[in-house]
Amino acid sequence: MIDSVADRVTAIDAARSEYLDALLSNGVITDTGVPGVYGKSRDFERVLGGFDRFVTESGVDQNAEVLRFPPVISRADFERSGYLKSFPHLTGSIHGFRGNERDHAQMLRMLESGEEWTGHFHSTDLILTPAACYPVYPLASGELPANGRLFDVQSYCFRYEPSSDPARMQVFRMHEYVRIGTPDNVRRFRDLWLERSKAMLKSVGLDAKAVVANDPFFGRGGAILAASQVEQALKFEMVVPISTPEALTAVVSCNYHQDHFGKAFGIVTADGDVAHTACVGFGLERITLALFMVHGFTPSSWPTAVRTTLGL
Repeated sequence: MIDSVADRVTAIDAARSEYLDALLSNGVITDTGVPGVYGKSRDFERVLGGFDRFVTESGVDQNAEVLRFPPVISRADFERSGYLKSFPHLTGSIHGFRGNERDHAQMLRMLESGEEWTGHFHSTDLILTPAACYPVYPLASGELPANGRLFDVQSYCFRYEPSSDPARMQVFRMHEYVRIGTPDNVRRFRDLWLERSKAMLKSVGLDAKAVVANDPFFGRGGAILAASQVEQALKFEMVVPISTPEALTAVVSCNYHQDHFGKAFGIVTADGDVAHTACVGFGLERITLALFMVHGFTPSSWPTAVRTTLGL
């Protein structure tokens, strides 16, 4: 049994490496020398942009407030979110140089001699955005309108998890819809997008299925949180094969946060209750990679229905 599991892991790793090599050799992405950080070709961006528009078009009936954020959030809002308690291993903070000329000269000497020089940089009031929905919750603080609020957001995101798996990028884009309101409204929203996102993926040729999932919580206490998340079915993912059919990868995440962000940011319903939140997030790079895997490296030869949907 151990050998079969080990062999399966080895085969999956080999398939991921093979797909990464194919992406690079076909010029779909460009190696930067850092695992999980790639340059993107014109075709990659056209496909990604096409699906991004598809997400927007699929949510027109939601009458969402549209916001596009930079890939950073304030340190104060990040601390309030509670992210650091659960995901310190994924967090990326931004540091800057605050020294004088003497400090600068010393830093350059350390650089030239191959010493560690980053001690001259200190934390700023910015954190790299871990998920596109995080900048929304501070904006919603206070009392909500009678029917709550609904946002359409998109942002670059960062998670510190260097990997040779092409689908596990450290820097990536998420397009999300975020619902804030009563528990009933929020759960209906999550269930709606669970079905809608599956249909969207299937319409562009991706064999998606929904699975109950958990977030990668940190440490032994995180295992308890993950088990509770699964038990309550708070998180569903749409998974598809990317590098290999033997390993499915999440490309859409449908999450019910209960009152976590409502409490953290003082968001209340029109009735005075703590607001609940949910989001559906589309991983645009992962979906793009899945499309290239299924349809090949030449988008102009993809099925007509797929090209029409993506505007290619």
